[in-house]
Amino acid sequence: MFSLVIPVYRNEESIDALLAVLAGLCEAMAGDFEAVLVVDGSPDRCLERLRRALPTAPFSAQLITLSRNFGSFAAITAGLVHAQGPHFAVMAADLQEPPELILDFRKKLQEGDSDVIVGTRGRRADPWPNRILSGVFWWLYRHLVQREIPAGGVDVFACNQVFRDHLIALSERNTTLVGLIFWLGFRRGEVRYDRRPREAGQSAWSFSRRTRYLLDSAFAFSDLPIRLVSAAGLAGMALAVTLATLVLWARLHGGISVPGYAATVLTVMFFGGLNSLGIGLLGEYLWRTFENTKRRPGFVVAESRQFPGGGVKE
Repeated sequence: MFSLVIPVYRNEESIDALLAVLAGLCEAMAGDFEAVLVVDGSPDRCLERLRRALPTAPFSAQLITLSRNFGSFAAITAGLVHAQGPHFAVMAADLQEPPELILDFRKKLQEGDSDVIVGTRGRRADPWPNRILSGVFWWLYRHLVQREIPAGGVDVFACNQVFRDHLIALSERNTTLVGLIFWLGFRRGEVRYDRRPREAGQSAWSFSRRTRYLLDSAFAFSDLPIRLVSAAGLAGMALAVTLATLVLWARLHGGISVPGYAATVLTVMFFGGLNSLGIGLLGEYLWRTFENTKRRPGFVVAESRQFPGGGVKE
């Protein structure tokens, strides 16, 4: 059994094309295939259309409905938990990844040389502003968080059951699934592909979501923020000593009419800003620690249905 996990959010316009692609993958795998579709609190009619179409679909499927929008990483984790395996892959519902990529994933997993396969992007067919934003984002990610990430970033992956079990056992909050994949290690392979243009709908991957993703990655997988504050503190101390020396020299030589005014203002402003930055960064770490101590689940399943495939009603 090869399980394909697909998070669904604001993809109503691409449901028909998605179902046709899944039927083709099932045929290519001679029926040894299941689709695990996870509706992540989508506000459109995705859930309604899938409920109507899956009972007569030619492939085996699971339809997982989350109680609200938990985010794509939580939806993928929910799909991996329910998938039967023993081989698993993740694909986006917008179909910007070619279906052939899933077949390549399956072939490499069956070869047994890798525990996890990541899809690395070659060319992108996105609009140029999106390409620029994505390029900057993944450059920052590679240089500030994890250098092992491919230059074009990672959106899709496949893995065996051993890797899946370890991945879903990591219950930390405010992290990133891609970061956890590379943190886990194991034998890793790559499949290169060209990303296709989006045929329907609009991407929910906004600038604010990218920023949150980068911050979560930085705080979860790097001590860089704390080290930057420490470096700024050392630089501030050096600046303070320099200013104190200049003020003392000017005071002894009669060069200051109002003793200590300029140096005091500059020093207070600098260290006030530095303290605010340090408190903010410590607050980010403390908040994330507090979130993990709550032990709340990363997702809540409102409904789970199975469809046997082959046009047979459940």
